[in-house]
Amino acid sequence: MPKFAANLSFLFQDLDFFERFAAAAECGFEAVEYLFPYDYPPAKLKAALDAHGLVQALFNMPPGDWDAGERGLAALPGREAEFRAGVALAGEYAEALGCERVHVMAGIVPEGARREAYEERYIANLGHAADYFAARGIRTLIEPLNRFDMPGYLLNGSRQARTFIEAVGKNLFLQYDVYHLQILEGNLAHSFERDLDIIGHVQIAGVPGRFEPGVGEINYPFLFALFDRLGYDGWVGCEYRPQGDTRAGLGWAADYGIRTG
Repeated sequence: MPKFAANLSFLFQDLDFFERFAAAAECGFEAVEYLFPYDYPPAKLKAALDAHGLVQALFNMPPGDWDAGERGLAALPGREAEFRAGVALAGEYAEALGCERVHVMAGIVPEGARREAYEERYIANLGHAADYFAARGIRTLIEPLNRFDMPGYLLNGSRQARTFIEAVGKNLFLQYDVYHLQILEGNLAHSFERDLDIIGHVQIAGVPGRFEPGVGEINYPFLFALFDRLGYDGWVGCEYRPQGDTRAGLGWAADYGIRTG
């Protein structure tokens, strides 16, 4: 049976951020994830996890200037020092929170730029992150994002992700986001089975709209059964936008131990 992690950057938006930990636990989630932890002291986040018996499944490395449209630094030439500082900061938080996975965001390639330079920098920076995190027992993840939601993002497919993973050759795994990969590629059952050896985390949402997994064109019960049959035992992050109240929309997960609270 899938192990679901509530993404607190998306779910329970009617609540204060720290109230969302309690709500997730009340609904039967055993883990949480969110985009970024850096606005809060690690000790406060760890206390919220411990108070509600939750595991920190995942978070992202610092993305650069998010408000200015930056979506990661790993592929950006000339930003190496800032990237390495972000690796150290993410490692500090991951160790404090007992988090075993960190997602390294690639970044946006400017229109007209020479893509090869960005790919070379990406591989070099991923190698540094992979080494740093490996020494601390943390898995390094990369995630293909679709071109419609994230124009210009460097990483746009599962085969491309495997190419980078093989180029780095150590402690680098695929964050398999069903929502993004359905838009990018489709044929999800095939790609999930093909890439099972490199998958380190899964995220889900409905297509189109990024709503509840029970809404849209993806047959999630079929995929969840496939995950079980193939032996995937990692976390499945619920990174979707509820169409209304989060609890009211949890019916899709009732067969998997998730409650409406």
